[in-house]
Amino acid sequence: MNIESRAAGLELVLLRTFLEVVDTGGFALAADQLALTAPAVSGHIKRLEQAAGTPLLLRTTRSFRLTPAGEMLYTYARNIVNLEREVRARLRDAHTAERLRIGASEDFTGAWLPGILQMFRRTHPGASVELKVGVTADLVNELQRGHFDVVFGKQCARMPGNGMLLWGEELVWAFDAGTAFDPDDEIPIAVFPEPCAYREAAIAALTHVGKSWRVVFESGSMAGCLSAAHAGLAVTPVARSQLRDGLRVLTVSDGMPALPDVQFYAFANTTSRATRELIAAVEKSGRHARFHMPAVGRR
Repeated sequence: MNIESRAAGLELVLLRTFLEVVDTGGFALAADQLALTAPAVSGHIKRLEQAAGTPLLLRTTRSFRLTPAGEMLYTYARNIVNLEREVRARLRDAHTAERLRIGASEDFTGAWLPGILQMFRRTHPGASVELKVGVTADLVNELQRGHFDVVFGKQCARMPGNGMLLWGEELVWAFDAGTAFDPDDEIPIAVFPEPCAYREAAIAALTHVGKSWRVVFESGSMAGCLSAAHAGLAVTPVARSQLRDGLRVLTVSDGMPALPDVQFYAFANTTSRATRELIAAVEKSGRHARFHMPAVGRR
């Protein structure tokens, strides 16, 4: 097969299926998202690999991983699909005077929103975006008073009401990979100010097992808490997908109690197209972050 015939076979629908398989982490989940059957999804991947002239996924009975060619294609495919979405938006005259008021917890703002908002501005060139960073509970209260169109936040338990659960993942103890840790000492912790779901979960877990603890570093920034952990000053609770190089996870084998899972939510005051598209983009980004979690600290 020559280069021209391979390139011609990289159909947009196949690229979308490929992205969905990688982002969801499975063929069955991708089939659900795309309203296809699992055999149809497998067929799309097979056709794409034939067009590319090389394997894109290395499969086992229960999982898969990207080949180097698959990693490269994922980046290009994401750009191609985003550009196609942007063109369609412009063709249908999407540049209406929209205003989107967003509230977000600090970890959302640091990890997921910047790239998503950049893409949103490309597909909604006439829109204005207002963003406020704060504590989930406070932001939801403001949403109920009509101050926001959508709020992205976290909790360590399923929330009642109209919140849409986007994804859940492990909450873990992060500490410097090169610093010795003594679980018999008083546990120094770095946390957000009250009220904070991570802070509440950490203190409850330590108290439940009778461990002595002390807040030695308090910051309204996730970067600040991670920096304290990286310096070996304190242990900090963090969602696993937000771990950084140089940090390790302290587990039960290190003498630390288990933490509950953390759930990430969207709360919306409107069902506008812009809001729906933004929530879908955040959910997809979160799923992708979980699938590509760093191996650091895993045991």
